[in-house]
Amino acid sequence: MTKKEFRERTQKGILVLDGATGSNLMKAGMPRGVCTEQWVCENPQAILQLQQAYKEAGSDIIYAPTFSANRISLENHGLQDQVRSLNTQLVQITRKAVGKDCLVAGDLTTTGKQDVPYEELLEAYKEQIDALMEAGADLLAAETMLGVTEPMAVLDAAASLGDIPVLCTLTAESDGSLFFGGNIYDAVESLAEMGADAVGLNCSTGPDQLTAVTENMKKRIQVPLVVKPNAGMPVIDADGTPVYSMGAGEFAQHMQVLIEKGADIVGGCCGTTPEYIRTLCKKIRQSGKVS
Repeated sequence: MTKKEFRERTQKGILVLDGATGSNLMKAGMPRGVCTEQWVCENPQAILQLQQAYKEAGSDIIYAPTFSANRISLENHGLQDQVRSLNTQLVQITRKAVGKDCLVAGDLTTTGKQDVPYEELLEAYKEQIDALMEAGADLLAAETMLGVTEPMAVLDAAASLGDIPVLCTLTAESDGSLFFGGNIYDAVESLAEMGADAVGLNCSTGPDQLTAVTENMKKRIQVPLVVKPNAGMPVIDADGTPVYSMGAGEFAQHMQVLIEKGADIVGGCCGTTPEYIRTLCKKIRQSGKVS
């Protein structure tokens, strides 16, 4: 998919992303502390079932589980030399799950480190993006970014490799402040100016807390706005597991408000399931804004 093709697709109506991956894989038996990307390659059935369920629920775009499959993050597991292999396998698994019915996004995220030189970030993301593009990803999604520097590196890396569309979303506090400094309003404006094809927010908090943030982001950009929040704020249970209390119906109602405030591309993050996406899609169909 080219940037032009993606832009034309967004002009047809609301695009729906998938929901959570990690929290659902944990429910399916993924142990804590493992390398998610390696575990999925060794246990593909869990992600195949989840992604097929998102497709059936109505997602237009499914994120391949390549979240931390960059050299810097994989080094934590001694897997830094398996960037191409892991990204290739994970895109192939996702394509097997959704076929040609959904667009497949190569997923990239923060390294979690603030002191990595820009050139090193650029090379790490370039290596991952090259593998994702060669494996057949339709677009890229840089998500859960904690500041503006890493998504800038993703954009620079992607631009050096071709014409593939890039979505950039950051995670922020309910007041819009970013964990690595700055605020999401300046960040989305800067990323859009750098060539991001859509920008916005994911994870962070529940959709009920994001009305003002959504409205204010929309005022700063000319590209489509992405909003992919959690199912509310979690409570940690006795086992140390986050429990999200916002149900699918309430989530969809709040997401409809965010669409009215300017969200163009929507989905769910932590705590959401295919049922949340199904309910959200039903709400969007009722509003007549289907893509």
